[in-house]
Amino acid sequence: MAKLLFNQPSPLETRIVSKNFGLESSETLDVYLANGGFKAFKKAKEMTPEAIIEEVKASSLRGRGGAGFPTGLKWSFVPRTSPKPRVLVINADESEPGTCKDRLLIEYDPHQLIEGILIAGLAVDAHVGYIYIRGEYRYLIEKMDRALEEAYAKGYLGSNVAGTGFKFDLYTHSGAGAYECGEETALLDSLEGKRGIPRMKPPFPAVAGAWGMPTLLNNVETFSAVPSIIRDGGAAFAALGTPKNGGTRLVCISGHVNKPGVYELPLGYPMMKAINEVAGGIPGGKKLKAVVPGGSSCPILKADECDIAMDYDTLAKVGSMLGSGGMVVLDETTDMVRFALRIMRFYQHESCGWCIPCREGTTWLRKILQRFYEGQGRREDISLLGELSKNMLGRTFCALGDAAAMPTISIVEKFTEDFEKYLAKQNKSELVTI
Repeated sequence: MAKLLFNQPSPLETRIVSKNFGLESSETLDVYLANGGFKAFKKAKEMTPEAIIEEVKASSLRGRGGAGFPTGLKWSFVPRTSPKPRVLVINADESEPGTCKDRLLIEYDPHQLIEGILIAGLAVDAHVGYIYIRGEYRYLIEKMDRALEEAYAKGYLGSNVAGTGFKFDLYTHSGAGAYECGEETALLDSLEGKRGIPRMKPPFPAVAGAWGMPTLLNNVETFSAVPSIIRDGGAAFAALGTPKNGGTRLVCISGHVNKPGVYELPLGYPMMKAINEVAGGIPGGKKLKAVVPGGSSCPILKADECDIAMDYDTLAKVGSMLGSGGMVVLDETTDMVRFALRIMRFYQHESCGWCIPCREGTTWLRKILQRFYEGQGRREDISLLGELSKNMLGRTFCALGDAAAMPTISIVEKFTEDFEKYLAKQNKSELVTI
């Protein structure tokens, strides 16, 4: 049995995709095999593609990249009878601010990811896959390449995977260093060597994706959850979470907490318990002001809205999203005007510029917020920020415009007093000058 390098998992966590984290040499194939690796693939090889997909449907696994679309349903859209070869694409771009969990899955358990990809290959009759890793993750590309070399050398990739006769080839591809390439069709264009801008849909990638071939595209964490689903059964995975929100997910808790980190928690876990117990609470006895629940693109929650369960449906009911699991905790000292400006600088910089509402909208939102932050705001700017953001919603080719607009709307509506404080300071300054 491999020796543990790190501390034992917290009793507050439920380790499924992170169960091997902390094992010595956990990134190697030998350690993965010693801990039950590839048993799920061999089980799946004896199942029909339809049975694999039904098991994933039964698990209530939803995409862990941000959208939360039911994974089994997505797999069923890929036409296995198409005369064109099927392709798997693994989204390891992980560009959402506040999110840093897929890198851990690649760093500490890449063979779990490989096994999940192989099972998906069986399900949709695909024989080639591409892991699209964000360009800033250079060290992870090297780690993933070493894992692929090891898998090929020991017969877990190639023409006869694990002696089953199944053929599958898997490659890494460096990302373009663009937030936009986290959007699936922009990612596909980048993979093909083009500029990463979103495509018109339909057709959807399941029908015409990479190089015009039927393509299944999922996030790293999504694929990494698949081996446990096949090994232990979809019902067991579903039971870990809440109805229609199966299993666990990796939550990246950062900001004003005593123990920031990546924790694996069941879907439906209480948000305040995650903040106060899992992440050790807010330093210095300060009060909670707001929470970004799932990455910077999610509408922000005020402190009095945070006593809720963390699953896709519950957060949707309160007007936010679970997103990619990037929870940012903000204490009472946070300047929400400055926070909104920081977010908008990012989105304005990352807009691909293809569509006007996003290109111009993010630019003007950034200018207005910058003006406010520099002490030159006007009272009408407060309503103008909300109006401009709402006019961006649903009017862009991809969700980047929405990602910039939604947190801005929530900040303006829920933290108007922070903007009012800037106006009050300006008025006081004017009186002193006179």
